[in-house]
Amino acid sequence: MPSITVHQLRDQPDTPVIDVRETWEFESGRVPGAVNLPMSTIGEHLDALPDGAFAVICKVGGRSGRVVEALQARGYDATNVDGGTDEWISAGYPLEQ
Repeated sequence: MPSITVHQLRDQPDTPVIDVRETWEFESGRVPGAVNLPMSTIGEHLDALPDGAFAVICKVGGRSGRVVEALQARGYDATNVDGGTDEWISAGYPLEQ
């Protein structure tokens, strides 16, 4: 499964980011520009996924990894963000509210 670090994600500001955490988690703070499509409902919202390559993030990387595997099996160009939002925060990068 392809993955990138939060540092690589920060250095690619034009990469669309899908945050698969639940809505209440997303609302507490997110990577700037991320779009919330919770893992629990993403199958109902495949039409909302970006065209082309995009990154998938969650809290620490587990949920997003499972989502990336499922999306890749369906032909999407999805990449997991290792460490997730927790790692983004630990790196001192800004959050969007």
